[in-house]
Amino acid sequence: MKILAIESSCDETAAAVVEDGRRVLSNVIASQVKEHIIYGGVVPEIASRLHAQAISGVVKKALDDASVTIADIDAVAVTYAPGLIGALLVGVNFAKGLAFSAGKPLIPVHHLRSHIAANYITSPGLEPPFLCLVVSGGHSHIVTVNGYTDLTVIGKTRDDAAGECMDKSARAMGLDYPGGVNLDRISAEGNPAAYKLPRPRVDGSKYDFSFSGLKTAVVNIIHNAAQKGEDVSIPDLGASCIDAVTKCLVDNTVEAALEYGYKKIALAGGVSANSVLRRKMTEVCAENGWELYMPEKNLCGDNAAMVGAQGYYEFLSGNTADETLNAYATMPIDNPSK
Repeated sequence: MKILAIESSCDETAAAVVEDGRRVLSNVIASQVKEHIIYGGVVPEIASRLHAQAISGVVKKALDDASVTIADIDAVAVTYAPGLIGALLVGVNFAKGLAFSAGKPLIPVHHLRSHIAANYITSPGLEPPFLCLVVSGGHSHIVTVNGYTDLTVIGKTRDDAAGECMDKSARAMGLDYPGGVNLDRISAEGNPAAYKLPRPRVDGSKYDFSFSGLKTAVVNIIHNAAQKGEDVSIPDLGASCIDAVTKCLVDNTVEAALEYGYKKIALAGGVSANSVLRRKMTEVCAENGWELYMPEKNLCGDNAAMVGAQGYYEFLSGNTADETLNAYATMPIDNPSK
């Protein structure tokens, strides 16, 4: 089954052709980083306009790269939630028009579910059940993947997401957007023990996260040093920040795996590309004799191949939509609706 997938939830206009949920025939991404870098982050209105400009060409290239036409496509999958509402609407409306004009089924795909599905492309042998840590700029979840479309959240952030914490900390350090990527790069030679930062825990919810206090601690270190006329080592502070964030992520995931008895662990989301998180998870899984699955780095960020992968399993479960499909800025991963 060949699925044409479309992704436009944030600042990447993407389209891909994926066969049977695992084989990527094409994967095209039009990045908007250059347009947003001057603002220090994504500007939703600009993102929406750029999606509208790029989407036709991106979809055409995805079909061309896969050496197929729309007639060869069996269904159209599209990210419909969660994300920037204006950006999502561009992809959803394009997908609806294309699907119904071509007489193809339309498959609504949850953005975080598709991040998890990126692992099915990198590791074709991976099948549920497994435990997945989903971390990005807007989300931090520990999810039990009971089946391809049967997921349960057992832990999530109460405030800032892990990626948001690193992005905002990077901005406070004067690093360019995208903050998390640049923070990872500049911190490679830093000392993670140079600055003492909190490792927040949520009382009564041992698998939940809280990163707002950690972010504030980073900002306070920078402000206090400026008031005293002291220098701050950005590599050291960056390394300390990443160490604190990843320790929270890894510790909670390990506790959940031990309590629930999972021996297959997966990472997903943009932050799963972080070198420290990948190293720490590799080490802890080796220590416990667990299998670890991580998407290739080019599949960690937003892309349409992952949408096509998850779309295949949504279709098999009977999840299709009609012309009334709408976009949603928020939507739970374990109980999505159309």
